[in-house]
Amino acid sequence: MVNPRAWLAEAIATFGLVFFGPLSVILAVVAFGDGLSIEAIIMISLGHGGAIALMVYAFGHVSGAHINPAVTIPMIITKKIGLKDGIGYILFQIMGAVIATLSLKALFPIIGEKVLWGAHGGPSELLGNSVMSGLAVEIILTFFLVVVIFMTAVHKKAPKSVYGAAIGGMVFLLHLVGIPLTGASMNPARSFSPAVVSGDAGLWEVQWLYWVGPIIGGIIAGVIMNYLYVKPAEKEA
Repeated sequence: MVNPRAWLAEAIATFGLVFFGPLSVILAVVAFGDGLSIEAIIMISLGHGGAIALMVYAFGHVSGAHINPAVTIPMIITKKIGLKDGIGYILFQIMGAVIATLSLKALFPIIGEKVLWGAHGGPSELLGNSVMSGLAVEIILTFFLVVVIFMTAVHKKAPKSVYGAAIGGMVFLLHLVGIPLTGASMNPARSFSPAVVSGDAGLWEVQWLYWVGPIIGGIIAGVIMNYLYVKPAEKEA
């Protein structure tokens, strides 16, 4: 049975991430100037990690607060959510993300354009601008994000009172190390919406990277965690 209220929860939660996360990017430019200073990286990491933690606590009991197609797809594969609901989740995640970026464009038309409203522009010079290295980074980052999600929010024996903080904390950590490398997407909806709204052709050249990497990493983590840890715990319950 489909659950449209959960779909709406996903749209609102994803709006929260894609509004406040990129807003931290825009404000980091205002506060610290162009470039990735330590202060800017910390501010952006806190913006994304804090948004995720709060949205997980707000909507985790309604939809599971996936907020990310790379989380929903492993949930479908491991049968934690039905296919129809899963498709609804992904569509509404993308809708929420696009509306959030449109809101940022309306509010910050000039300063926001400098960072293309939080867009992810591909692998950095630290990776030699290598697309394959960027792909590997996105796979690894998303793998550990989904590991934390399955082992805290999904695992029956995990303390539910801390799962929002654990997931948000992991997002914070992954942004600290991932922003200078690929921009730390780990979320196709998060990367897709600025590419759509900005219309920048360069973003579309690397857009596949921010879909393929997170989805592969998410599926690997979800399948392994589910069959090694989650399902055995469910059988013991």
